[in-house]
Amino acid sequence: MIKDVARLAGVSHQTVSRVLNNHDSVRQETRERVLRAVEQLHFRPNALARGLARRRSDVIGVVGFDTLLYGPAATLLGVERAARRVGYGISIVAVERLDRDGLAEAVDQLAAQSVAGLVILAPVTRAVAAVRDLPVGVPVVVVESDQVDGLPSVSVDQRAGAGLAVEHLLALGHETVWHLSGQRDWIEARSRIDGWRHSLAAAGRIVPPVISGDWSAQSGYAAGCALAARRDVTAVFCANDQQALGMLRAFREHGVRVPEDVSVVGFDDIPEAAYLSPPLTTVRQDFDEVGRRCLGQLLELLEPGERRAGGSRPAVAPTLVVRASTGPAPARR
Repeated sequence: MIKDVARLAGVSHQTVSRVLNNHDSVRQETRERVLRAVEQLHFRPNALARGLARRRSDVIGVVGFDTLLYGPAATLLGVERAARRVGYGISIVAVERLDRDGLAEAVDQLAAQSVAGLVILAPVTRAVAAVRDLPVGVPVVVVESDQVDGLPSVSVDQRAGAGLAVEHLLALGHETVWHLSGQRDWIEARSRIDGWRHSLAAAGRIVPPVISGDWSAQSGYAAGCALAARRDVTAVFCANDQQALGMLRAFREHGVRVPEDVSVVGFDDIPEAAYLSPPLTTVRQDFDEVGRRCLGQLLELLEPGERRAGGSRPAVAPTLVVRASTGPAPARR
């Protein structure tokens, strides 16, 4: 109880309260004595006591967007795991819109909790200007975004991931690769389009028109129904695994065999990818590594004596996971 802390520290309970609430009116010597008593009596978790001694909390604020999708949800989990390993907790605010007002409201909520730093998942194009305009007074790391001047950022190399998918399919003898994109206002979707287009052009292949999707299995199903009637389509790269799931169903319903007639590649490597029918070839993103790098950059800004973070670092490399949904190009359809 607070009176036990006061008795051990030789101060009033009002003084203990002021220390715990970070009031400036307490002398440093008294503050340190109270914090020693707090730790000795385990009045608060040790992590919080350490945070109070540094005049900040051991909680990191995270702003998330569209966290029902696998990619953002897995990124959040990667950040949370990395934070826990180094003794930090996280407080998450999920926003419905990632513009100036939505982001400012989320940051205000986290600032009220006196978070030590912020991690902002900013996957959509309009978020870049919003992050740039934030008048925050704590360290910030941005995840999966275009680089924001002056702020450290962490991302997966989406262009390289798309290149892995295209190169794999071309190596199997396919003349070209069609692409079902994610939502066009997502930075990841644009980067995957760029990587797909660049890889085809570099190989001297025809670049088909982009098929617009919205990350959902429904959009994959609709695209699959449309492509099933085209005999010139032998390979499709989907912007995520959910879209690939919908496309596999559409092809199955229309009598298109995968991979004998059409090869399909996804992106993300969701846990269910290995259990689809057929098991899905996909591009894996290392979300745990994203979390580790994110926390590493944030700790450089938080911990005394650490090298200061600045700007973006090399992107996290994706990997290709080859399963049974891709195969040699058919002689004809």
